[in-house]
Amino acid sequence: MAKVVIIGGGWAGCGAAIAAAKAGAEVTLLERTDMLLGTGLVGGIMRNNGRYTATEEAIAMGANELFHITDTVSTHTNIDFPGHKHATLYDVANIEPSIKKSLLDNNVEILLEERFLDLEMDGEKIVKIKTASGTEIEADVFIDTTGSAGPQGNCLKYGNGCAMCVLRCPSFGGRVSVGAKAGAAEFMGKKADGTVTAMSGSCKLMKESLSDEIHNTLNEKGVAVISIPDELRNSDALSGKACQQYALKDYSDNVILLDTGHAKLMSPYFKLSDLRMIPGFEHARYEDPYSGGFGNSIRYLSISPRDNHLKVEGVDNLFCAGEKSGSFVGHTEAIVTGYLAGNNAARFVAGKELLEIPRSTAIGESISYVGEQMRTEDGKKHKYTFSGSVLFDHLKSKDLYSTDDKKIEEYVKEAGVYKIFDEKVL
Repeated sequence: MAKVVIIGGGWAGCGAAIAAAKAGAEVTLLERTDMLLGTGLVGGIMRNNGRYTATEEAIAMGANELFHITDTVSTHTNIDFPGHKHATLYDVANIEPSIKKSLLDNNVEILLEERFLDLEMDGEKIVKIKTASGTEIEADVFIDTTGSAGPQGNCLKYGNGCAMCVLRCPSFGGRVSVGAKAGAAEFMGKKADGTVTAMSGSCKLMKESLSDEIHNTLNEKGVAVISIPDELRNSDALSGKACQQYALKDYSDNVILLDTGHAKLMSPYFKLSDLRMIPGFEHARYEDPYSGGFGNSIRYLSISPRDNHLKVEGVDNLFCAGEKSGSFVGHTEAIVTGYLAGNNAARFVAGKELLEIPRSTAIGESISYVGEQMRTEDGKKHKYTFSGSVLFDHLKSKDLYSTDDKKIEEYVKEAGVYKIFDEKVL
């Protein structure tokens, strides 16, 4: 049986694993920490704005498993918050075991606490990978979903230092890029001013540390908006966010909280002493990162050049997904690129034509458009998400934003990719 090895167990890696397994491959997924999902363990926002369209497209294409799970463990559905409509919030405390079970049900071998360290090449082909534990794994094809954040030295070099985030580099070791080790010409994302990287866009507070009023509002409505006193507002913090869809004035004038099990604070960081001066936050405590009053993780340090099949350029048998495939922001973006990379990895081994999702869909247009943008200096300065900013505006200009499930299913059928991820390739 054809062997596919995926390095990185975040949302992109999990999507790739299920897709490759459904296509008929033998799949092994490596994750350097002791849990799957990476930033998905502290994220939680789904279906807001154009992410609704992408989600329903993916389901129509047969990439339904992970989206159905997030719907099942949601804390709130169809909520609006500043700049965003019809969002679903999943419970970050319950998501990981459910995702792990889905992978196991699809016969994916999961190797936790196995950090990729090096590889062996034969020309432009990867022969095997090596982990920090000394394990060596051979495969026919590999998928790099290691993300673009860490190790902690980069958070010091480009940010404020290690903020003790969910990536937990001090405990499990820093991320190592497969593409870079294989000789791909990787590059960094940039900010609008031309400096590199971006800071993760949100923090999490312990709900129980907030006032009863705020706590109850979150439980009942899923969102709470609390005005920030003028002297504590800092609009400059928004420009460095990875999540530019939330870089709106509302987010500098107010503390905006979402209920994802924790209270998701829509800010890259907020000095704790200042936060505690706002009524209702007198006893506020950070859950992630633990030093959220100081900083957050730094992202977009390592992006691979790739084509629209998500095959890494310059390496014969390597695909990529998630933040490795461009300056994408979000779980939905990671999942859909993961499914495409996983399916194409199986197609590659089978010697079949690789799949390119048509640009008549939001997913296909986004993968192609972001790929084009990553080849320009200006394009590298933006962050791309179905839910806002540059990409969402682009999709709307192409009339590719819809919340009509039947319409979405119909045009996916017309594009010729209906249930494509349910088909056996091997």
